[in-house]
Amino acid sequence: MSRDASKAVPADARGLAASLAPLVIEACDNKLSDITWFKADWQRGGAATAKAVFTLPDGSDHPVVIKLPVVLRELLWTKRLQNANSPVSPVPRLFASGETLGGYDLAWIVIEQFSHGPLGLHWNDSHILRISEAAARFYARASAFVVDQAPNREDWNELLKGSQESLKINQINHSQRWKKALKVFRNRLDDIVSEWRARDTSQWLHGDLHLANAMSRTGMDDGPVHLIDLAEVHAGNWIEDAVYLERQLWAKPERLKPHPPVKTLARERKKLGLPVEEHYSRLATIRRALLASTAPKFIRSEGHPTYLEKCLERLESSLQELK
Repeated sequence: MSRDASKAVPADARGLAASLAPLVIEACDNKLSDITWFKADWQRGGAATAKAVFTLPDGSDHPVVIKLPVVLRELLWTKRLQNANSPVSPVPRLFASGETLGGYDLAWIVIEQFSHGPLGLHWNDSHILRISEAAARFYARASAFVVDQAPNREDWNELLKGSQESLKINQINHSQRWKKALKVFRNRLDDIVSEWRARDTSQWLHGDLHLANAMSRTGMDDGPVHLIDLAEVHAGNWIEDAVYLERQLWAKPERLKPHPPVKTLARERKKLGLPVEEHYSRLATIRRALLASTAPKFIRSEGHPTYLEKCLERLESSLQELK
């Protein structure tokens, strides 16, 4: 019978991982060596990661990354989307994994260590195109699995209320413009949300599509991209991933011009025979408005003045487009 690992191991993720390293080695039939734990600047969440070497039965050694603990969803999708060692696979190659370790309920994975990335370490105009190609490959392979869950259902009324409350207690640039835009949006919110919720949600999304989750085997500025961190995979519509990727660069609009994320991802989906709504641009505008309206609420994480100003501009322009 498995046990709860949280009650028997250190709370610190790296301390937990280091204490369990011998069990990981044993679970991998002693194929792991040279384990070095690290914390990456772009890493989020409580999982610990380590670089190591994995030896295959033919004697060949492969640089790998150990990640533990991981949520079961990340383990599930990493396994589901394997495509041998294809140079155009959407996700990392999986060398070993498990749902338990030493009798504890603790999922873990050993995946390939990429030579290049994440792409967020420096900018190149090819980044959005290559991430879009990878996302389209992800959708194509994920479409083989039945969508057996409901999409995320955000409470936009509460989120908008939070933004309006934030404007009252925080000093936010262009507060009068914000108040006016949010008031207009509030008056139209029910119709806009109804239109959004009528979208097709019978698709699997990556859920965390951004530059820090994009890696490459061949180069920072060229070659196929592979998507890591599958803990947020969920049902929804591809527009959500596309606008989420776009949103990361609202404060740097010049980076969006060579390959606008929504149009680029729509084109890459079409190349693979995946459906693209005729009105996808309107759905994207709705999503931009919804996300931009929440920025004041999340001022602690999204409070940079330049970013907040760009969110305000997005909200205002979206309201004009949606008339």
